Amino acid sequence: MKKLDIYIDGASKGNPGPSGIGVVICQGREVIKNISVFIGNATNNIAEYTALVYALEEALLLKGQELIIRTDSQLLARQLNKEYKVKDINIAVLYNKSVHLLKGFRKALVHYIPREENKGADKLATLAIKKFFNNKGQVECSCSLN
Repeated sequence: MKKLDIYIDGASKGNPGPSGIGVVICQGREVIKNISVFIGNATNNIAEYTALVYALEEALLLKGQELIIRTDSQLLARQLNKEYKVKDINIAVLYNKSVHLLKGFRKALVHYIPREENKGADKLATLAIKKFFNNKGQVECSCSLN
């Protein structure tokens, strides 16, 4: 049974503003995937949920069966754990997609962690925004023609 530990984060320069996501996927103590993607203009909450969607899609591709998802977003963690209702229509779309993707796993837990424990995902989210600005606003293609 493939168990994955996933750390997610979203970052926004301004709220809304240029945003990026960061995802670190581990199996045991080994990092098996890092994801850093610029997502355009978004709020921080939209970036957090977008990071979750990317993480869940990647976990499905990796054939994960049990997930522990760690986030420093109290809102996301509490909404997914049904402690808070989702009121924002834009978040509701990503929330519903996340709930649908979660059905693809045998078990999935979402835990809130302090920001200090989420440094890897935070760095990847920030890196996505920095790359965007270093390219003077041009989105970098992540594909290769090899």
